Amino acid sequence: MRIRSPSLHELHAFASTARLGSFSKAADELCVTQGAVSRAVARLEEELGVRLLDRHGRLSTLTDAGRAYLDNVAPALQQLEAAADAAGAQHGPHTLRLSVPPTLATKWLIPRLPDFRKRHPEVAISFAPYRRDDPLDMPDIDGWIRVRTGDTAWHPAGIQSDYLVGREIVPICRPEDLRGPHALHTPEDLLQRPLLFHANYPDNWRLWFDTQGLRDTNPRPAADFDQVVMLVQGVISGLGLAVVQRCLIEDELAAGRIAIPIDRAALTPRGYYVCAPKGRRETRGMRVFRDWVLAQAAAPDPSVTTAD
Repeated sequence: MRIRSPSLHELHAFASTARLGSFSKAADELCVTQGAVSRAVARLEEELGVRLLDRHGRLSTLTDAGRAYLDNVAPALQQLEAAADAAGAQHGPHTLRLSVPPTLATKWLIPRLPDFRKRHPEVAISFAPYRRDDPLDMPDIDGWIRVRTGDTAWHPAGIQSDYLVGREIVPICRPEDLRGPHALHTPEDLLQRPLLFHANYPDNWRLWFDTQGLRDTNPRPAADFDQVVMLVQGVISGLGLAVVQRCLIEDELAAGRIAIPIDRAALTPRGYYVCAPKGRRETRGMRVFRDWVLAQAAAPDPSVTTAD
């Protein structure tokens, strides 16, 4: 029997170009050169004897014949990919390449990774060096966790992002600050203590006091630091009180090194988001990681020491 179906390489080149509207974007997704994608689509059109794509400079659009052909072959490609994923899950490892801010990785993500490893032993996580301004479409990285800060520009429309953690900020103190005649019970009590500031987010204390009904306060820093780990250490050392993202202090709370005097959080515009390009075929590792890490973020917080 003469086989008339084209190669998978040609089909994937066509399907990716049709979905992304660009040979160059399809090349990035498939990790090949733009010329390889263009030649594969040209071979497919020659084999079928029909034009599938109209070229408009750097953009490509489906012809009527191309749209009908894509409708016919796309389900088959999806089934083949699903079968490969299912076979790979049982018989082979997947490497998941992530870019994650070091503080979140150390304080929140890595302590949870044994659970991910237990659930998905076939996925090996590799951490790429974190660079704050990396474009979110680098072909050697599967996914990113990024910080969204205030009203700054976020990401292109082609990026899928899901909020993870980081919006909640809470005050922290030493456990002994919750006891004795000068124990911390009210927001006004906190104003009587030295306040430590995050140098990059100096409005955190004002925001927290605003949410507690103290809108006319103008707290001044007793000291400021540019890293959360330094703020926390300042509190442990008795320099003063700090307000920090709740997600970054779980270990210290659980160990009893710090406490939350008033467990009423303020919400900031800042948070961590799981990101990946929409147009790229998502790896199985990234799919299971996204589902798992969002479920971790939605789980109840570990027990903490508070004054309430």
